[in-house]
Amino acid sequence: MKDDASLTNRLLVAMPSLEDSNFVQSVTLICEHSADKGALGIVINKPLPMTLGEVFEQMDLEARDATVAAQPVLRGGPVNRERGFVLHRSGGNWDSSHVISDGVQVTTSRDILAAMARGEGPRDAFVALGYAGWEAGQLEREMHDNAWIALPVDGDILFEMPFEDRWNAVWRHLGIDPVRMSRFAGHA
Repeated sequence: MKDDASLTNRLLVAMPSLEDSNFVQSVTLICEHSADKGALGIVINKPLPMTLGEVFEQMDLEARDATVAAQPVLRGGPVNRERGFVLHRSGGNWDSSHVISDGVQVTTSRDILAAMARGEGPRDAFVALGYAGWEAGQLEREMHDNAWIALPVDGDILFEMPFEDRWNAVWRHLGIDPVRMSRFAGHA
Protein backbone atom coordinates (compact mmCIF):
# COMPACT_ATOMS: atom_id res chain seq x y z
CA MET A 1 0.00 0.00 0.00
CA LYS A 2 1.39 3.41 -0.95
CA ASP A 3 1.39 6.15 1.70
CA ASP A 4 -1.33 8.01 -0.20
CA ALA A 5 -3.53 4.89 0.03
CA SER A 6 -3.76 5.19 3.80
CA LEU A 7 -7.27 5.72 5.12
CA THR A 8 -6.04 7.64 8.18
CA ASN A 9 -8.21 10.72 8.74
CA ARG A 10 -11.00 9.42 6.53
CA LEU A 11 -14.60 8.62 7.37
CA LEU A 12 -15.57 5.03 6.60
CA VAL A 13 -19.25 4.90 5.80
CA ALA A 14 -20.97 1.52 5.89
CA MET A 15 -22.66 0.61 2.65
CA PRO A 16 -26.38 -0.23 2.99
CA SER A 17 -25.53 -3.88 2.25
CA LEU A 18 -23.18 -4.20 5.26
CA GLU A 19 -24.99 -6.46 7.71
CA ASP A 20 -22.37 -6.94 10.45
CA SER A 21 -24.29 -5.96 13.61
CA ASN A 22 -21.27 -4.00 14.88
CA PHE A 23 -21.23 -1.76 11.81
CA VAL A 24 -24.72 -1.55 10.30
CA GLN A 25 -25.26 2.06 9.18
CA SER A 26 -22.08 3.17 10.91
CA VAL A 27 -19.72 6.06 10.27
CA THR A 28 -16.18 5.42 11.53
CA LEU A 29 -13.29 7.84 11.82
CA ILE A 30 -10.06 6.05 10.89
CA CYS A 31 -7.43 7.14 13.42
CA GLU A 32 -4.56 4.97 12.12
CA HIS A 33 -4.07 2.86 9.02
CA SER A 34 -1.00 1.25 7.52
CA ALA A 35 -0.39 -1.75 5.29
CA ASP A 36 1.72 -3.59 7.87
CA LYS A 37 -0.24 -2.84 11.05
CA GLY A 38 -3.85 -2.65 9.87
CA ALA A 39 -6.31 0.00 11.04
CA LEU A 40 -7.92 1.47 14.13
CA GLY A 41 -11.08 3.53 13.99
CA ILE A 42 -13.77 4.98 16.23
CA VAL A 43 -17.46 4.63 15.32
CA ILE A 44 -18.89 8.15 15.62
CA ASN A 45 -22.64 7.63 15.31
CA LYS A 46 -23.79 4.94 17.76
CA PRO A 47 -24.78 6.39 21.17
CA LEU A 48 -24.81 4.05 24.15
CA PRO A 49 -27.51 4.28 26.85
CA MET A 50 -24.91 6.05 29.01
CA THR A 51 -23.99 9.68 29.66
CA LEU A 52 -20.63 11.28 30.18
CA GLY A 53 -21.75 12.08 33.73
CA GLU A 54 -21.94 8.35 34.44
CA VAL A 55 -18.38 7.95 33.16
CA PHE A 56 -17.28 10.79 35.44
CA GLU A 57 -18.95 9.07 38.42
CA GLN A 58 -17.16 5.79 37.66
CA MET A 59 -13.87 7.70 37.60
CA ASP A 60 -14.63 9.63 40.82
CA LEU A 61 -14.72 12.94 38.92
CA GLU A 62 -17.21 15.63 39.89
CA ALA A 63 -19.15 16.98 36.92
CA ARG A 64 -19.39 20.76 37.27
CA ASP A 65 -20.91 21.33 33.84
CA ALA A 66 -24.37 19.77 33.49
CA THR A 67 -24.35 20.15 29.71
CA VAL A 68 -21.13 18.16 29.39
CA ALA A 69 -22.36 15.54 31.90
CA ALA A 70 -25.54 15.02 29.85
CA GLN A 71 -23.64 14.20 26.65
CA PRO A 72 -24.15 10.66 25.39
CA VAL A 73 -21.20 8.29 25.24
CA LEU A 74 -20.67 6.49 21.94
CA ARG A 75 -20.06 2.82 21.20
CA GLY A 76 -16.74 3.30 19.45
CA GLY A 77 -16.47 -0.29 18.29
CA PRO A 78 -16.47 -3.92 19.38
CA VAL A 79 -12.85 -4.06 20.63
CA ASN A 80 -11.93 -3.16 24.25
CA ARG A 81 -15.35 -1.73 25.06
CA GLU A 82 -14.17 -0.58 28.49
CA ARG A 83 -11.41 1.62 27.03
CA GLY A 84 -12.31 5.28 26.53
CA PHE A 85 -11.33 7.60 23.70
CA VAL A 86 -11.94 11.34 23.57
CA LEU A 87 -12.19 12.61 19.99
CA HIS A 88 -11.73 16.36 19.85
CA ARG A 89 -10.55 19.27 17.78
CA SER A 90 -6.79 19.74 17.93
CA GLY A 91 -5.36 21.65 20.84
CA GLY A 92 -4.58 21.24 24.50
CA ASN A 93 -1.66 19.64 26.22
CA TRP A 94 -2.92 16.21 27.29
CA ASP A 95 -0.88 13.30 28.65
CA SER A 96 -1.73 10.83 25.90
CA SER A 97 -2.91 12.22 22.56
CA HIS A 98 -2.61 11.00 19.02
CA VAL A 99 -2.83 13.56 16.22
CA ILE A 100 -5.08 12.31 13.44
CA SER A 101 -4.90 15.50 11.37
CA ASP A 102 -4.28 19.22 11.78
CA GLY A 103 -7.83 19.56 13.07
CA VAL A 104 -8.57 16.33 14.95
CA GLN A 105 -6.91 14.29 17.65
CA VAL A 106 -7.83 11.47 19.99
CA THR A 107 -6.82 11.45 23.65
CA THR A 108 -6.94 8.48 26.01
CA SER A 109 -5.64 9.95 29.27
CA ARG A 110 -7.58 10.80 32.41
CA ASP A 111 -6.49 14.46 32.42
CA ILE A 112 -8.75 15.39 29.51
CA LEU A 113 -11.76 13.77 31.20
CA ALA A 114 -10.99 15.62 34.45
CA ALA A 115 -10.82 18.90 32.48
CA MET A 116 -14.12 18.09 30.77
CA ALA A 117 -15.75 17.35 34.14
CA ARG A 118 -14.61 20.79 35.35
CA GLY A 119 -15.98 22.43 32.20
CA GLU A 120 -12.44 23.22 31.01
CA GLY A 121 -11.97 20.57 28.32
CA PRO A 122 -12.03 21.00 24.56
CA ARG A 123 -15.12 22.82 23.26
CA ASP A 124 -15.76 20.22 20.56
CA ALA A 125 -15.25 16.75 22.00
CA PHE A 126 -17.05 13.47 22.57
CA VAL A 127 -16.23 10.21 24.31
CA ALA A 128 -16.42 6.73 22.81
CA LEU A 129 -15.94 3.38 24.54
CA GLY A 130 -14.19 0.74 22.47
CA TYR A 131 -12.79 0.88 18.98
CA ALA A 132 -12.93 -0.86 15.62
CA GLY A 133 -9.81 -2.73 14.57
CA TRP A 134 -8.71 -4.41 11.37
CA GLU A 135 -5.66 -6.63 10.93
CA ALA A 136 -3.21 -5.92 8.11
CA GLY A 137 -4.99 -6.26 4.76
CA GLN A 138 -8.46 -6.79 6.25
CA LEU A 139 -9.79 -3.27 5.67
CA GLU A 140 -8.42 -3.26 2.15
CA ARG A 141 -10.32 -6.52 1.45
CA GLU A 142 -13.52 -5.05 2.91
CA MET A 143 -13.11 -1.94 0.74
CA HIS A 144 -12.61 -4.17 -2.32
CA ASP A 145 -15.77 -6.09 -1.35
CA ASN A 146 -17.72 -2.79 -1.28
CA ALA A 147 -18.53 -2.93 2.44
CA TRP A 148 -17.46 0.72 2.89
CA ILE A 149 -16.91 3.99 1.14
CA ALA A 150 -14.18 6.30 2.39
CA LEU A 151 -14.70 10.05 2.43
CA PRO A 152 -12.69 13.04 3.63
CA VAL A 153 -13.39 14.07 7.22
CA ASP A 154 -16.03 16.78 7.47
CA GLY A 155 -15.71 18.80 10.71
CA ASP A 156 -19.43 19.59 10.70
CA ILE A 157 -20.35 15.92 10.58
CA LEU A 158 -17.70 15.03 13.14
CA PHE A 159 -18.45 17.72 15.72
CA GLU A 160 -21.72 19.49 14.94
CA MET A 161 -24.24 16.96 13.70
CA PRO A 162 -26.35 14.85 16.07
CA PHE A 163 -24.79 11.39 16.32
CA GLU A 164 -27.81 9.44 15.11
CA ASP A 165 -28.16 11.62 11.95
CA ARG A 166 -24.62 11.15 10.67
CA TRP A 167 -25.00 8.08 8.45
CA ASN A 168 -27.99 9.46 6.54
CA ALA A 169 -26.40 12.92 6.36
CA VAL A 170 -23.32 11.56 4.60
CA TRP A 171 -25.48 9.96 1.94
CA ARG A 172 -27.61 13.11 1.55
CA HIS A 173 -24.40 15.15 1.19
CA LEU A 174 -23.39 12.82 -1.65
CA GLY A 175 -26.83 13.22 -3.26
CA ILE A 176 -27.64 9.53 -2.79
CA ASP A 177 -30.72 7.91 -1.31
CA PRO A 178 -29.30 4.75 0.34
CA VAL A 179 -32.69 3.02 0.18
CA ARG A 180 -32.49 3.13 -3.60
CA MET A 181 -28.99 1.65 -3.81
CA SER A 182 -28.46 -1.88 -5.05
CA ARG A 183 -27.29 -4.27 -2.37
CA PHE A 184 -24.96 -5.82 -4.93
CA ALA A 185 -21.88 -4.28 -6.49
CA GLY A 186 -19.68 -5.34 -9.34
CA HIS A 187 -16.04 -4.84 -10.22
CA ALA A 188 -14.93 -3.79 -13.67
